[in-house]
Amino acid sequence: MGATGARVLIVDDEKDFCDILFRVVKKAGFTALVAHDGEMALEMVRLGLPDIVLLDVRMPGMDGIEVLRRVKKLNPPLPVIMITAYSGVHDAVEATKEGAYDYLPKPLDNNALLQKIRTAIFERRVSTKKSEPSGEPNDKPDLTTMQLKTLMGPSAIVDQLISDLILVASSNFSVVIQGETGSGKELVAQAIHGFSARSDKLMVPVDCGAIPETLFESEVFGHEKGSFTGAIANRAGKFEMAHGGTLFLDEISNMPLSCQAKLLRAIQEKTFFRVGGRHPITTDVRLIIATNRDLNTEVALGRFSRDLFYRLSEFTIVIPPIRVRKEDIVYLADRFRMATNEELNKNVLGFSNSALDLIKSYSWPGNVRQLKAAIRRAVLQSAEWVSPESLVLDAEQATPAESDSGVCVEGDAWDGLSLKEIVQKTTADVESRILAKVLRKTGGNKAKAARLLQIDYKTIHSKIKQYGIKLYSEEE
Repeated sequence: MGATGARVLIVDDEKDFCDILFRVVKKAGFTALVAHDGEMALEMVRLGLPDIVLLDVRMPGMDGIEVLRRVKKLNPPLPVIMITAYSGVHDAVEATKEGAYDYLPKPLDNNALLQKIRTAIFERRVSTKKSEPSGEPNDKPDLTTMQLKTLMGPSAIVDQLISDLILVASSNFSVVIQGETGSGKELVAQAIHGFSARSDKLMVPVDCGAIPETLFESEVFGHEKGSFTGAIANRAGKFEMAHGGTLFLDEISNMPLSCQAKLLRAIQEKTFFRVGGRHPITTDVRLIIATNRDLNTEVALGRFSRDLFYRLSEFTIVIPPIRVRKEDIVYLADRFRMATNEELNKNVLGFSNSALDLIKSYSWPGNVRQLKAAIRRAVLQSAEWVSPESLVLDAEQATPAESDSGVCVEGDAWDGLSLKEIVQKTTADVESRILAKVLRKTGGNKAKAARLLQIDYKTIHSKIKQYGIKLYSEEE
């Protein structure tokens, strides 16, 4: 089933709104169908007419959530995008639980809607292809874009990130995912693998920071019996295990330089030898790389192979920290509150105004991972409303004091971090402030800012995305 010509069922009791959507959908090359109530929509689904449904939540009689439940009983794989004028976390979570593909508030962004329709049809085509008998079981469920938004947040930044990963997933490009600790790099890697043609094979993770240099070659490439003390049997490495699928190299900047050369050779030649082996092994893998450091900087400092960097960075996805995604912070905090309520059988109603202000102003150095832990603890300790006291957050992290150099010097922001992590965090903070200052000076002109800072355009574009810097002008 191709995207063009796919049948889109529009379900809404407002005739004028249906007419507008009808024209938008038809102009984009789809076949538009219309139903003004739930019963008519369900009958069209029973007849197998639509390939995707656009469904209003609030309708007289049978509301959209009930229609969604019945659609999912009649045709579980049929993607349903919910539309409503009443945007809110509760409706989004309920729609997700009932199997909605995605959720959009009115007024609609037509381009965003059409992109979601195309993506949903693409996913269904891939899912249908995967469900055909292949001789190999695939019990692991794939992430949908709605599930990604539920896990990451509703902001425009997340929408763009999902569009980027959908775009690159269908290719065989190597992908670098850059983001701070706890920002969701592995989740994005899983989504890229899940949306790819390799999703029926394994995604094999390698924690590059957890493998001693002396064992790295054996862990990644495997070894032959007797090749070293303790090698009592032949053992396949991660490269072999990922054959036909995806090799996920997590925190690759921690990989020793001596191992980087071996990795580059294996990637370029698509063959390698096990430790102690005499026969080359051929492998076909797709590489996804995650790092909490800027690899451009690591190359410049001589800590990362320039040749390996060029080979791996065919496509880069930057996950901005949640402190620059205020909309996502509030959404995720409320989602974690509701999930913890359900887990603990409690009824914490929400956040006090002062608690919400603290959540939004706090810097969240541990990103989503830290936010989730803080909210779970707060709900456990709260009766009706979450207060600032139950959040147990350092006030200094909400309004950090700065020295003349721009480095955070007060509070406990560095507690539990190694010297290396402190340097990385401080460098990122300084870079972000300098970039923002220069971009203000140039009126948002990225090319001019790049010349002033003596860096290339690609680097400044990547860093603007990484730090979520808002431009005053997009004129170049």
